[in-house]
Amino acid sequence: MTRTKVSTVVLDAHDAHQLADFYVRLLGYEVRAEEPGWVLTGPPGGSGDGVSLAFETEPEYVRPVWPTRKPGDQQMMLHLDIEVDDLEGETARAVAAGATLADYQPQDDVRVLLDPSGHPFCLWTETGQTGQ
Repeated sequence: MTRTKVSTVVLDAHDAHQLADFYVRLLGYEVRAEEPGWVLTGPPGGSGDGVSLAFETEPEYVRPVWPTRKPGDQQMMLHLDIEVDDLEGETARAVAAGATLADYQPQDDVRVLLDPSGHPFCLWTETGQTGQ
């Protein structure tokens, strides 16, 4: 059997470089490669700890709505689960970096936030559950 693996998650945005900068600040990642309209980021030093994230400029990008409120809303296609040691502290840090706390919070031990392009992501602690 040939080897296959997911190497990178790619997020669309109006401005790939702006969104990449947010995730570099949030996750402590570094920029590994970039072109006009595209940026690849990953854990520092080429570490295998963590998933690489890439960002692509999409001129017709439409922000997702989470949770979906009515038929026809642009639904989220995926979200990132980010494990943290200090839920409240990391939530405050994410907001300071440019995230927005979502109005709807389905669990007490998970925080749903929206990145500057509107992609939902969850901060959770080991006692929390993933898969919102």
